[in-house]
Amino acid sequence: MKILCRLFRNKECYNKTNRANDVQSNSDITKYVNSNNLSSATKYLILVTLSNFKVNIFQGSTNNWTLIHSYLCTIGKKSTPTPKGSFTVGAKGLYFGVEKGYKCWYYTQFKGNYLFHSIIYNLDGSIRDGRLGMALSDGCIRLTKINAKWIWDNIPQGTKVIIK
Repeated sequence: MKILCRLFRNKECYNKTNRANDVQSNSDITKYVNSNNLSSATKYLILVTLSNFKVNIFQGSTNNWTLIHSYLCTIGKKSTPTPKGSFTVGAKGLYFGVEKGYKCWYYTQFKGNYLFHSIIYNLDGSIRDGRLGMALSDGCIRLTKINAKWIWDNIPQGTKVIIK
């Protein structure tokens, strides 16, 4: 079906196929977090799946997590990969990069200099690099500005972040 959709460039057909795949993968990822005794010091848990460029945000508690958001992201390139493992949310800030001629908005630290943050903007507010769903960064996890802001606004320090 996917091949036919692409062959005939049928966007409606292709979007329905993608939505069906997203529902299946969301169900699988929820089963994964609820069958592996994953816990967090807060009512939130973040699971980043590098293989499909997704930041999955859960609310709840151990073995009772509910997926509330699944965001497309950009991850680290081969030479500067996003670290895998279990981390916790640390510092937050409004933006960084001005001294280098760009702005990344709404950063949330999960390990050392590794952050969730927006795509890259020029100082005039235009988008410098808005690509998502690719391995391009220096290891940080890039999101749309609104999704980075949601994490910045809602995910407290101490929240567990699992990257696999």
